[in-house]
Amino acid sequence: MAYIAPRKGGSWEIRESHSTPAGPRSRTLATFRTLTPEVISHAQARADRPLRPAELRQAAHRVGAPVTPTRSDRAAAELIAELVSGRRPRPALDQLLADSLQGAPDAASDNARSAAAWIETSPQKRGETLRELLLLADQFPRRERPRRPTFPRIQSLPA
Repeated sequence: MAYIAPRKGGSWEIRESHSTPAGPRSRTLATFRTLTPEVISHAQARADRPLRPAELRQAAHRVGAPVTPTRSDRAAAELIAELVSGRRPRPALDQLLADSLQGAPDAASDNARSAAAWIETSPQKRGETLRELLLLADQFPRRERPRRPTFPRIQSLPA
């Protein structure tokens, strides 16, 4: 079991406890001042049992240890600051955001939901993906067009 314990000087430790014949023992997995993804990775590499990052962050919050915010927390804080300043996202993003936050995936179209995954993708990555898609399409076998049936020509007789 992993837990977070304070140290002197304002630092913190991620510790792992286990039972031994001589009684419970614990060892330090990582020492930190702010819990970051790198600290969590270091602790996971040293742990005997799997550590879940979300549980470590929760434990750090419980004991008052400083935690680096997740990308989604930072993005949410930035968005709230923008909204308070009166700057709103364009209508399509506004609708996708509202639908995502309300948990109503059926409100947005399939195309809009699919496009949402590409919002922050760089133009280079988009170009690479398009190139790969075109190369894939080139590999499909060509379908021969069916021959059009020929009908006998109808001759008109003079009246």
